[in-house]
Amino acid sequence: MTDQDRYEIRFGGSGGQGIILAAIVMAEAAGIYEGKHVCQTQSYGPEARGGASKAEVVISNEVIDYPKALRPNLFLSMSQASCDAYGADLTPDGLAVVDETLVRHRPHARVAAIPFTRIAREKCGTEVVANMVALGAVGHLCRLVKPKSLEKALLARAPKGTEEVNLKALRAGVRAAKKIDISALPAPAGEED
Repeated sequence: MTDQDRYEIRFGGSGGQGIILAAIVMAEAAGIYEGKHVCQTQSYGPEARGGASKAEVVISNEVIDYPKALRPNLFLSMSQASCDAYGADLTPDGLAVVDETLVRHRPHARVAAIPFTRIAREKCGTEVVANMVALGAVGHLCRLVKPKSLEKALLARAPKGTEEVNLKALRAGVRAAKKIDISALPAPAGEED
């Protein structure tokens, strides 16, 4: 985990992208299947679809004293609006994971850009599961939850009849994230060799 034994993940996107579902699946994977302490919170604008939305997951081996992310270790952004609104307060060594299909301006130096929307369309035949592609990548990059735990949590939450396409999307996200060399990303300020 981290030095503070607290890991914060912020999921950001537009209403209708399934950001909240992705955060719930992550929280349930960590809490139910990994036995960690977890808090999951969410907020979104008044628009049902299209407005910026965010969800946060705090994971710890200890009891969590405050449920919201203060300085996320990892920030997932599925839209430019969410990146602009919610991405500025990452920890200095934090990682921004963005949908390179939709997010062009990135406010953080350490960015893993993966085309979640394009992968969903090309590998799964629908952009609707881009959130699960992103979740697979986040799960791999944060290294706090085993892939099988994410799959179990996803299967418990996926709408009936969509289980296979969602699993396919999750696994495609893991494969995409495996191609990212985190060590090659810029070092946090003050930590260059």
